[in-house]
Amino acid sequence: MRKKIEQLFPKMVQWRRYFHQYPELSYQEKNTSTYIATFLKELNLEVHTGIGGYGVTGLLRGKEAGPVVALRADIDALPIQDEKKCEYRSQVPGIMHACGHDGHMATLMGAATILAEEVDRLKGQVLFIFQPAEEKPPGGAIQMIREGVLESVDVIYGMHLWTPFPLGMIGTRPDEIMSASDEFNITIRGRGGHGGIPHTAIDTVVIASHLVVNLQTIVSRQIDPLQAGVITVGMIKGGSTFNVIADTCTLTGTVRTFKPEIRKMLVERIEEVVKNTCQMYGADYQFEYVYGYPSVINHGDEAKRVMKVAKMIVNEQQVQTISPLMPGEDFAYYLQERPGAFYFVGAGNAEKQITYPHHHPLFDIDERAMKIGAELFVNLVWDYIDQYAGSRRDERNKLGNL
Repeated sequence: MRKKIEQLFPKMVQWRRYFHQYPELSYQEKNTSTYIATFLKELNLEVHTGIGGYGVTGLLRGKEAGPVVALRADIDALPIQDEKKCEYRSQVPGIMHACGHDGHMATLMGAATILAEEVDRLKGQVLFIFQPAEEKPPGGAIQMIREGVLESVDVIYGMHLWTPFPLGMIGTRPDEIMSASDEFNITIRGRGGHGGIPHTAIDTVVIASHLVVNLQTIVSRQIDPLQAGVITVGMIKGGSTFNVIADTCTLTGTVRTFKPEIRKMLVERIEEVVKNTCQMYGADYQFEYVYGYPSVINHGDEAKRVMKVAKMIVNEQQVQTISPLMPGEDFAYYLQERPGAFYFVGAGNAEKQITYPHHHPLFDIDERAMKIGAELFVNLVWDYIDQYAGSRRDERNKLGNL
């Protein structure tokens, strides 16, 4: 199979660079979707489009009945100006594949090509899911699920090409691997006044300053130090000139958690701190909490499968049980419905200066990571189907301890 991937790799690079040059934002992936659907039809897959927006699926039916394995790639880009100087830089002003989704699509297309060529030995089915709108909640995953994309699926795998990890590394873990990602918006309403006579006003900028500090003590002093949580105020807006006390000030931030109970507690405590801080200074407030994606929680057996298969592809030392990561991912919704696992494939390369973080204007990947990703996708399919071929779904569920 590795020889086939080497032969296919130039096409994978071509696909990836096409997507990189012509990115489309979340909920706007019309041309990307059409390109993928056309490709899947050329492989003689059963293709469905318009799922959850611009979602596309391709179903590969084996010659015998058996498990249905789903493989997922996300397809949307970000509102970021591409600042790279290369032949495949984005041709769309202000829009860029700055998170590797272009590589995810090309990798899954490569896996689909190889599996389609070997359909005669397939005792089951493979569903290739190309999902829109991962970058923008409510996200494409939950929309596709609501429209039945997982209806016949037994297990699902997803990957992320990840530049913080070097080329050749594969990382995953059982249980929580990525955090829930939420947003909060706070508006403080006080009383404006002259900067020289502050006692006649209620200074919302001062209140906001205290509030930022007070919010930090929730994580540092009110949750178990062995539990993870992040509260970040990313933006403050208040005032219009140097000598006027602002009558309103707004704060916007993010909350990251892994455990549902910690998530619930932080929501309650944030509002309590906002309420009490504002009351202390005589101000009113408005608090809005926007739930984003839940935490990505891998199923133990499938995370172990990823690590087992990965060790057949790269050196054992390169396969690592990683610490949980704080970025969010709507792959979480799939894992709430079906067993499966999410994992990271290293795509960074310091020698080639491919070190910029995700969502950076100079972001790029070492494209050779797509070869590893495709081989891992394909081998996960064979490993799962070899284990469960011929069993009924209820038997597979029992065997998988679901």
